[in-house]
Amino acid sequence: MNRVASTLKKMPDIRTSLRLALPPRALPFILARKWYLSFYLPRLANSWFVKRTPEVHGFGGSGRAPHLWEQLQSVNTLAPTRMCWIMTKYGSDKGNGWHNYTTVYSVLFKEFHDRPLRLFELGLAINDPVDVSNMGGQGRPGASLRGWRELFPHALVYGGDINRNILFQEDRIKTYYCDQLNQVAIRDLWSQPVLREGMDIIIEDGLHTFEANVSFLEGSIDCLRPGGIYIIEDIACEWSDRWCEQVESIYVKKYPNYEFAFVNLLTPLNTARDNNLLVIRRNRE
Repeated sequence: MNRVASTLKKMPDIRTSLRLALPPRALPFILARKWYLSFYLPRLANSWFVKRTPEVHGFGGSGRAPHLWEQLQSVNTLAPTRMCWIMTKYGSDKGNGWHNYTTVYSVLFKEFHDRPLRLFELGLAINDPVDVSNMGGQGRPGASLRGWRELFPHALVYGGDINRNILFQEDRIKTYYCDQLNQVAIRDLWSQPVLREGMDIIIEDGLHTFEANVSFLEGSIDCLRPGGIYIIEDIACEWSDRWCEQVESIYVKKYPNYEFAFVNLLTPLNTARDNNLLVIRRNRE
């Protein structure tokens, strides 16, 4: 028993050793291939027979059931998609099993695929252990941005982070400094010349606290273009009631031209119980 426990304890060290020994791109490629064979293909086969839909609480919109709510309720969260594979290939955790957001995004963003859209994501996957927003050393800065670039071949992809050391620029990708708890910093972000035209998709994957989420949302929601989608990731279950109350009592009235949905995607693989989303869509004008 002690020998097994000792072996398990050493597993992260084995991965770290491989990361140091192999070329930079080799380990992510190996891990992605392993995930594809051990997770993606079995899940894909299972999803032909079993369907699991998310629990969705819809707010705003018109009619008996807002279109956003209906669209989200149609998702099979057990069915892996091409987006799941691409994000995992680049090292993003959005669809690797711990989170299964890409099952939702594949449905939500389907109409955006061939458009010359503008996408912004806050949070570049910090892997610095001393940073409060770090991903435990497993984050690959810019992973999601590179995934979005491949998924949307005509898109301009932008990102933001509080850590200036991981900001970068590549083909169709630009990143900027932002402290999401500072309204001045948020205004400075959106005042950048290339960001002033607004975004079709905004994804907030920064600091995962209620106050930080609210701060960036209220400073950024007006930058969403008509028909655009704003998403807050990694909301803990303990905040679900507070978020639903915030949306129903404040945001539905404050932002009448938007639809809101709180999406619960609980899965046995996500032991931290932080696999929830707030999805917002701005109505077309």
